[in-house]
Amino acid sequence: MTVIWTMKPEDVARIRFAFSPLWELVASLRTLQGPARQSIHLPWIKCVRPRLAGLDLAELFALVPPTGYFADFVTPPPDTPLPDFAAELDQVRRASPERALVEARNLAGSDPAVLARFISDPVAGVARVADALEAYWETCFAEFWPRVYGLLERDVLRRSRQLAQGGAHELFAGLDPAVKWTGEHLYVDRPWCLVSELHGDGLVLVPSAFYWPSVAVMSPPYQSMLVYPVQGVGTLWEQGPPPAPAALSALLGRSRAQILLALAEPSTTTALAGRMSLTPGAVSQHLGVLSDGGLAVGMRVGKQVVYRRTPIGDALASNSA
Repeated sequence: MTVIWTMKPEDVARIRFAFSPLWELVASLRTLQGPARQSIHLPWIKCVRPRLAGLDLAELFALVPPTGYFADFVTPPPDTPLPDFAAELDQVRRASPERALVEARNLAGSDPAVLARFISDPVAGVARVADALEAYWETCFAEFWPRVYGLLERDVLRRSRQLAQGGAHELFAGLDPAVKWTGEHLYVDRPWCLVSELHGDGLVLVPSAFYWPSVAVMSPPYQSMLVYPVQGVGTLWEQGPPPAPAALSALLGRSRAQILLALAEPSTTTALAGRMSLTPGAVSQHLGVLSDGGLAVGMRVGKQVVYRRTPIGDALASNSA
């Protein structure tokens, strides 16, 4: 079965990327319920499982079962490229109770008693779900978000270059085998059929680590959104920054050598700081030295400055490997 979207030229022109901490949080509920499906996240599961005893996740698990459809109102499509969790959670709190009721009734295989409680009073149910998401975020996810964000950011930067250099054809060709683009229609292999137009409002592309390796779609009444598996998810739970060879460390210093190696993929100061376990200020100072030495260069992408290695930096990093 297939989802088929007809994309007009204005839709193609309005393709945009976004990050969603809320999507990752909700997707991680499935990871908890089926660890074998995503064994790659076992380090995270082992870390947070002892913390679950103090949380009541029954209603969240009912709305987000291990497989199949889950209630869309808990993952509203991001309306900005870099939404923070508080802003996304506010969208959940403002979700239409009527819409949430329809979605809850479409769920199959969930706990009937828990769902019945939600269906009997969706206004109170939406409020409880938002509170549960907030507690789950603070207890099990917030401290890990910078690491997840860094992985998603590197993926988006890489694919943004693909879109700029090769257009939609090159972007969709490398997105996922389940996604195919004909120049007019976007086909997404899903367990159900849907044929619709995007109506000129574009398409939001959201990379995901915790929904990996699957794709997901959202359609009207929501903004059309395609969630795709992020590349490099196997590196997500690696401990610490990449090791710096001794010779490169002796030349640049250990931290600068690690940062130069990490810039194999363009990154922001904040993302590097999270990966290096350094303060943003310290990373900024090291980047300044690398830039002054001609080994790295910053480029503005939207409101952020993204750093990458120069050809000289590439040569130094590769020769030291």
